[in-house]
Amino acid sequence: MKRSGLWIKLALAMAVITGFAALDSVEAVILENFMTPGPVIEGHKKWENTCDKCHKPFSKEAQQELCLDCHKKVAGDYREKKGYHGLNPEVFNTNCRECHTDHKGRDARIVLIDKDIFPHQFTDFSLSGPHAMASCDACHKPDKKYRETAGQCVDCHKDNDPHKEALGKKCDDCHEQEAWTKTRYDHDKTKFALKEKHRKVACTGCHPRERWKNIPTACNSCHVLTDVHQSRYGRKCDDCHTQKEWKKHTYDHDKTKFPLKERHAKVACDVCHPGDIYRDKLKLECVSCHDKIDVHQKRYGGKCQDCHTEKTWGKSKYDHSKTKFALKGKHEKVDCDACHKGVLEKEDLSLDCFPCHKFDDVHAGKEERQCQRCHSPEGWRVKVVFEHDVTRFPLIGLHAIVPCEECHPGARYQKTPVECIRCHEADDEHKGRLGRPCVPCHNPNGWNIWRFDHDEQTDFDLTGTHKKLKCENCHVRPVKDKIELPVQCVSCHRGDDAHRGGFGHACDRCHGTENFFEIKGGP
Repeated sequence: MKRSGLWIKLALAMAVITGFAALDSVEAVILENFMTPGPVIEGHKKWENTCDKCHKPFSKEAQQELCLDCHKKVAGDYREKKGYHGLNPEVFNTNCRECHTDHKGRDARIVLIDKDIFPHQFTDFSLSGPHAMASCDACHKPDKKYRETAGQCVDCHKDNDPHKEALGKKCDDCHEQEAWTKTRYDHDKTKFALKEKHRKVACTGCHPRERWKNIPTACNSCHVLTDVHQSRYGRKCDDCHTQKEWKKHTYDHDKTKFPLKERHAKVACDVCHPGDIYRDKLKLECVSCHDKIDVHQKRYGGKCQDCHTEKTWGKSKYDHSKTKFALKGKHEKVDCDACHKGVLEKEDLSLDCFPCHKFDDVHAGKEERQCQRCHSPEGWRVKVVFEHDVTRFPLIGLHAIVPCEECHPGARYQKTPVECIRCHEADDEHKGRLGRPCVPCHNPNGWNIWRFDHDEQTDFDLTGTHKKLKCENCHVRPVKDKIELPVQCVSCHRGDDAHRGGFGHACDRCHGTENFFEIKGGP
């Protein structure tokens, strides 16, 4: 039953096709009008009786091409991928009849647009910033189609254009919809790329009175009024300065004949370049700049760099050890002027100590002038190395620790007496009774350490009671030179002679030294 119904439909279709083929054009139009689903819209009215203008029999796909044949601007949007039909992917991939159906009557609206939700981002003018808040009627006038709405900024904002169209009509080349003051013009594509601080300068700062062409690009043309060098350094400011900051310069002075080092690197340019930087030829010698503060008053010549560095004047780098007089000890701290009082290149200084230290000579010229024999550069009283043992008076015992001035008052060394009594006369307990030479009894290790052998060193042996006598019992008078005392008993015991000289002066014939009352050979 189903198969028979299908065959019937096919037969009817063949009959209609055969009938159409047999009809002439007039009859075909009458038949098409008879089969139309309803009146077309007002815009398509003149094509209402020409169905093939919009329809191709038995081919719905071909209808898309017929639409675009008439609507050429829409076709251009498809082809160039612009406008609502070319940018919206949902519309681009949809057949025209899906959105714009016809045969709904003369007053039917086949353009179904909801203004409240219309995706304006799929048009040639995406809304952003304040534009997104504007009403549709503000831009879309009722007497014009949507696609005919002006899309250039100047079309709406001509009266607000501060440039008066001097920069053309493409406002969006520089400005954004968010705010007019926010610009995005790519100045790097011009002859003067904006860098660092120039990026923050207002356009009118370089383009006064809407002047945009033939603007000078030399720094000096804009900054001549703030040029602290007063044009003395020429107009090539970018040779030294950057657009980031004026105060820091980039000029590489090391490529000149005078590289800047240490403190020179911190000196302002004007200090050395007070005149025209291109015309004036500066001298490279230190003294050419520092002659007024030369504490040596040009006596040391003009080669300051031989002694001083660019780091500081106070410290000298001159290596005095390479001369015939190496500086050691306290000499290292002495000012140059203390020794070099004349013109350095002409003076011929002595290397001896005395010419410089004659006023410091505590010896008053009484000693030899070879100070180095005793003293060292560490100090006059430091490491005194005089060898006293080679003199007439070697220092031994307690003498070795006695300060020099104890024996040499007034720093007088020549012809110093060597006799003990000359220094120790006040200490002589014998009051000169034992003579002036102390050496026979005493030694330098101490006064109390003495050794005198009366039996060996004199002609009078001490025996008996004589051993118990004190020196001054016999030595009663001071002696200037040699001690010469009589050795006869009577010379000392005359007052004790009971015989009153009757037996002569040779007491030792009868008496011994143990006791006067004992007689030799007696009972």
